[in-house]
Amino acid sequence: MGKKGFILCVCQGTCPSFSKMDIFGVLSDVRREKLFDYVVLHPQLCVGDGEEFMKVLLSGDETEKLYIAACDPQMQCKMYRDAFEAVGFDKTHHFALDIRNKTTEEAVAAIKQLVELNP
Repeated sequence: MGKKGFILCVCQGTCPSFSKMDIFGVLSDVRREKLFDYVVLHPQLCVGDGEEFMKVLLSGDETEKLYIAACDPQMQCKMYRDAFEAVGFDKTHHFALDIRNKTTEEAVAAIKQLVELNP
């Protein structure tokens, strides 16, 4: 069985929509909960190096499911499509969550719910 991975993308950490959230607190909380096999922080997945990161991360076929907390889920599907196709990652195994404008606690609760709904 493949690994469950989690990426927290924070729009460079400067976007006002992340100002109520302690991003390291979110990562620590979900890591401690053991919801995922690994957790990653990325500053901006939607740019060129973000796509390259996704290709490298997923190229080993070890990740079966990838949960990404970032911006609008529809935008995520569009932004990551090329990277998923390039490495043969099944896009139906990508679970997107919008965590903008949430507090640390709200973000963690939303991530937990995402995993419960998509085990």
